[in-house]
Amino acid sequence: MRVLLPDLPEFRALSHHDEGGVPGVTFDHYTRTHVPDGPADGMVLWMTGPQIRARLLATPGLKWVLTLTAGIDHVQGALPPGVALFNASRLHDRAVAVHALSGMLAAARGLHRFRDAQGRRHWDAPALPGDSALTTLDGANVVLWGYGHIGRNLEELLAPHGAHVRGIRSATPTDERDELLRAADWVVLLLPSTPDTRGVVNADTLALLKPGAWLVNVGRGNLIVTDDLVTALRDGSLGGAVLDVTDPEPLPEGHPLWTQPNVILTPHIASTTTDLVTRGAHLTRDFLIDLQQGHEPDGRVTAGRTY
Repeated sequence: MRVLLPDLPEFRALSHHDEGGVPGVTFDHYTRTHVPDGPADGMVLWMTGPQIRARLLATPGLKWVLTLTAGIDHVQGALPPGVALFNASRLHDRAVAVHALSGMLAAARGLHRFRDAQGRRHWDAPALPGDSALTTLDGANVVLWGYGHIGRNLEELLAPHGAHVRGIRSATPTDERDELLRAADWVVLLLPSTPDTRGVVNADTLALLKPGAWLVNVGRGNLIVTDDLVTALRDGSLGGAVLDVTDPEPLPEGHPLWTQPNVILTPHIASTTTDLVTRGAHLTRDFLIDLQQGHEPDGRVTAGRTY
């Protein structure tokens, strides 16, 4: 079996049996500018731009593709007919959940405000001990919009903080969903980008939220209509937003979200950890061993699914 892998040391180590390699598999490696010639049985897709990705997906003989991402919107539509697709949401679930919790705690404690004050060299102490902008998550109503693996991880992480957690799933009736949003102190977006979810948070959705509620987006930027979000942030109807993803992405210079004081921005790094590539290589090794042993690997994307 010939498999194409990213040209990274952790993946090159899979060729060495004494370093935990995979017997019976021949590897070749692609880079951000080079795609190996010839057919391949499978491919591990990661860290590529659209042009190289298109060339990789045109590799003859493909039987399967493993994308080491949770989302599959960058692959669907370009996958050759009959090629099995696997994703790697389990590679990212915990880190994304931890990132979401970190943003919530930072916002609750006003760390963004104090960081801004630090930049101004100003001791911006609250005027009163009961500053309403400094809270904890104790007793907060947290709505997880998209209740899958990340949602379950986040619910577990929130438990010691005393939050009340509810989930919105695709099958949740609209009236029930809207009722949950009206009661929410925090809404965490964990949805993929699909035709049904793009723009799901718009002016009408934001109008349901009570004053002071915060929005966290660690899903996809286009879940939110950005202009509507900016309006809600500016007029004070929304408490603030923690955004790891935006639309557009990256944000252009001069975009109003850069300077909005009640926004915490990170550059789409919720799943990034120092050991991410190592973990990706280990997942790839386990995946290939499952294939070699005739087992169905985890992460198979059912035909017709959009995530």
